[in-house]
Amino acid sequence: MTSLLEHPRGAEPGKPGDRSAFSFETITRLPDAADGKGRGGARYGRTGILHTPHGDIRTPAFVPVATQAAMKAVLPESMRQAGAQCLLSNAFHLFERPGEDVLDAAGGLAKFMNWDGPTFTDSGGFQVLSLGAGFKKTLAMDVTGMKSDDVIAKGKERLAFVDEDGVTFKSPLNGSMHRFSAEISMCIQHKIGADIMFAFDELTTLMNTRSYQEDSVERTFRWAKRCVAEHERLTAERLGKPYQALYGVVQGANYEDLRRHAAEQIASLDFDGVGIGGAIEKRIIGDTCAWICDAMPESRPRHVLGIAAVDDIFACVENGGDTFDCVAPARCGRNGAIFTRDGRYNVKRAEFKFDFGPLEEGCDCYTCTHYSRAYVDHLLRAREFDGFTLATIHNERFFIRLLDDIRASIDGGYFDEFKRETLERFYRNGSKG
Repeated sequence: MTSLLEHPRGAEPGKPGDRSAFSFETITRLPDAADGKGRGGARYGRTGILHTPHGDIRTPAFVPVATQAAMKAVLPESMRQAGAQCLLSNAFHLFERPGEDVLDAAGGLAKFMNWDGPTFTDSGGFQVLSLGAGFKKTLAMDVTGMKSDDVIAKGKERLAFVDEDGVTFKSPLNGSMHRFSAEISMCIQHKIGADIMFAFDELTTLMNTRSYQEDSVERTFRWAKRCVAEHERLTAERLGKPYQALYGVVQGANYEDLRRHAAEQIASLDFDGVGIGGAIEKRIIGDTCAWICDAMPESRPRHVLGIAAVDDIFACVENGGDTFDCVAPARCGRNGAIFTRDGRYNVKRAEFKFDFGPLEEGCDCYTCTHYSRAYVDHLLRAREFDGFTLATIHNERFFIRLLDDIRASIDGGYFDEFKRETLERFYRNGSKG
């Protein structure tokens, strides 16, 4: 069988990548409803097929995060066995090490990490927030009475500074100074070589003032136009490479008018898809997706960045999300938090010390079919890497299977019943996530 890694679609020697190798087709769409959040009661949820040079992705789909071209403690082969269709890596971290030139020389991200399938890279916009405000991965936060344009987490040093042209930042690895701009981000991501990449954007916190959010949306739009132009230039210049799809990112925090305005701006540009980004309050996460989908062409796939709470996934799928990524399943697993259909629990609780059953009854993942709660508990307490591996495999499989089941429910016409039954069961005992 011919390897897709060696022969991606739409790549011919001496020619620019063929854009037709990337496309999205809708299979089944949710019917509109009286309580639909989109215009005229629209519900934008759908199933589809995302065609990429390195293979197809059936949507909705969960995209596990291989931050540094690797899932922590888990090989790509294990992720394929767990049902992953694609992986997402972090352009900022790969820029820091090993450097984009290494991935380019290796033949691109997928080949570098021996992943025979589609890949995504984010733009580095999240790291602007993380380094600038010091909140790490915390985007959902209580901001009652807190509005400031000089937000900084307690005890943190500001490491990134935004200006009109881009961002200057201090490396968290060695303290050296670097510069990111729309053009630099595009150059880095082209060399990394993922099938899908994102325009460089400014990610704000919910604490920023309304006036700053307005300025940021306009700045992100100006950067988006520069990203499109640079993407076109690099696509024409880098001959023999497969086409890389570029998604624009919609910001605007919690403000409906800003989200709608930003969506119209991004829709006006020649992007291949859209990323729904930024800090969003949980209570309006579905509404936010619908506001954005109101403005988006049906043919553009929609990726929701950084979402992995079970109820949030249902809300986003129902209102138009096609693909989702988040580091939470792996991070939670390494700390002992296990996701199951009956909620989330910590396997390191004393009650599991002599429990020789699987992490979740009925789960088909490698961990659950080979190992016990007692063993995983022991490994995690002993800080053995095998514990990280086994817990991560299960949690990633949970979310991959959840999206697979949601996809089947849309195609089968029973999404509403499946959503109700799944959420009632998962949150019955007050589970987080």
